Amino acid sequence: MNHQIVDNVQAWTAVQARDRSFDGKFVTGVLSTGIYCRPSCAARHPKRENVRFFTTAEQAEAAGLRACLRCLPNDVARDEAAVKTVIDAIRMAESAPALAALGELTSYSPTHLQRIFKRETGLSPAAYARAVRRERVRDALDSGASVTEAIYDAGYGSASRFYEEQKKGQKMGMKPGVWKNGGAGVTVRWAIVETSLGAMMVAATDKGICCLSFNEGEEELRDRFPKADLRAGGDAFAKLLAQVVAQVETPGRPHNIPLDVQGTAFQEAVWQELRKIPEGETRSYADIAMAIGKPKAVRAVGSANGANHVAVLIPCHRVVRSDGTMGGYAYGLEIKTRLLEKEAK
Repeated sequence: MNHQIVDNVQAWTAVQARDRSFDGKFVTGVLSTGIYCRPSCAARHPKRENVRFFTTAEQAEAAGLRACLRCLPNDVARDEAAVKTVIDAIRMAESAPALAALGELTSYSPTHLQRIFKRETGLSPAAYARAVRRERVRDALDSGASVTEAIYDAGYGSASRFYEEQKKGQKMGMKPGVWKNGGAGVTVRWAIVETSLGAMMVAATDKGICCLSFNEGEEELRDRFPKADLRAGGDAFAKLLAQVVAQVETPGRPHNIPLDVQGTAFQEAVWQELRKIPEGETRSYADIAMAIGKPKAVRAVGSANGANHVAVLIPCHRVVRSDGTMGGYAYGLEIKTRLLEKEAK
């Protein structure tokens, strides 16, 4: 369990929200019942005056409390170890291990294992395995392999299986051959629009938004998609652009703006975790690393943040340093600060 000290006010807020991102950072001791729980425990909330926070389960037990049988707070470390075991097993295997086999490996039931793995990484084991295979395809293409070689070397039994995944929406973004050739054959429509945060560039393929940035233009877009067919947005793009502008100007409204982004399995796990952060709230790089099951990968989380080319919709601006300071932002700290201020309102 992480021994990070959590402020009592912040801890109580997390308990009231049943915020799973705080599981493993502290436990909630309920003095009136003699038990301690995870912050996310689904049991009825105790009165504040009956609550004391402990940084570890061991501290709570030393104070005479016993573990809640509903949320099993003393299993947090075991859960984290199981998730790491599954990640290692998937990455070492030539083909995706069956969920039952992963359950045997971790001594968890398949159903429970799937639940905790998705809670920690944002993906099911099967989805994570697919992301790893897609990552292997991209790495092979970047190393000069042919599309066919890359697909088979990544662990796909056939090329048709790979393309079947793409059709089902388990996408890599652009097709592998297109990725290798810098976006060749793909039409990217784009526009620059003035917002309260300054000039915003939005670009999209026919699948969704592939770039959202501030104070950039065609040159930067061309660097990202050197062989794509860049075109000024038409009528259909104008509708999508209006949705994006509305989301930036009035954050917090529900939306279903499609994205066409791609990254390594690690980057995609980080980006998915970023999208879980509520508007107006922030998380530290360490928080994100813990949430995806890799607590020591704080610097790698920072790199994944920087690799995000879809600002706001993948809200990397909501990540700050552990000491509460802003940290960096690709488009400047002024825009980051103003985005957070908008969301806080």
